[in-house]
Amino acid sequence: MGKISENIKYLRKKQGLTQQQFADAMEIKRSLVGAYEEDRAEPKYDLLKKFADFFELSIDELINEKIDAQWKPKPKGDASNVRVLSITVDNDDRENIELVQVKASAGYLNGYGDPEFVSTLPKFSLPIFKQGTYRAFEIKGDSMLPLPSGSIIISEYVENWNDLKAGETVVVVSKNEGVVYKRIGTKLRADKGIKLVSDNPIYEPYYVHVEDIMEIWRAKAYISTELPQPAPEPTMESLTNMMAQMQRSISQLKNNDVN
Repeated sequence: MGKISENIKYLRKKQGLTQQQFADAMEIKRSLVGAYEEDRAEPKYDLLKKFADFFELSIDELINEKIDAQWKPKPKGDASNVRVLSITVDNDDRENIELVQVKASAGYLNGYGDPEFVSTLPKFSLPIFKQGTYRAFEIKGDSMLPLPSGSIIISEYVENWNDLKAGETVVVVSKNEGVVYKRIGTKLRADKGIKLVSDNPIYEPYYVHVEDIMEIWRAKAYISTELPQPAPEPTMESLTNMMAQMQRSISQLKNNDVN
């Protein structure tokens, strides 16, 4: 967290504020400002957001960029920015797979970058996923049929959204839409964002703007308690329809040959 401490100190001095003045503005104790600037403590997510808003920066910039006299902000909407990512690990220092259930989706929108919140989520691991950072999301609704509502999508964190390809299935966490499981319609566009498509054709595709997106996770597997059902036994009616369709197809082929 060294960059945060250096950035807070630099930005505070740049605005000509003493530690006490900055503490008053943030409604915290001066000793806390000193602890943050000396890297003896880490601000929680809500306070981190307050710092970023005060200095007119994104949280990503405050955490990951070295802000000094030579620093220049990246253009708004640049999808290559590194983003805040909170994870948990097990006793062997291996990353867990945290589960975001439907009932926790609203809380996740506010706490996805807060290590304390993420640590409260249910956790598990799967031996087939050893490399990368994964999270599991429970989906609701029928927009992605044939995957049933209640399925759990195990997804890998996408750091650079420009790497996403049309046709991939993803979990998108955004301010306006919440947590949704969709298919990429088109690659990211600076003017429109990312087009999301439902596998269920009754749902219309739509765009999510870059500034609304918090996280994107690439779907890798799913867990469902609904097992596939066997195909129904053919009935006399279905066989008759199949034969009629075959006869029509044969007649059409004959007519094409004659013409």
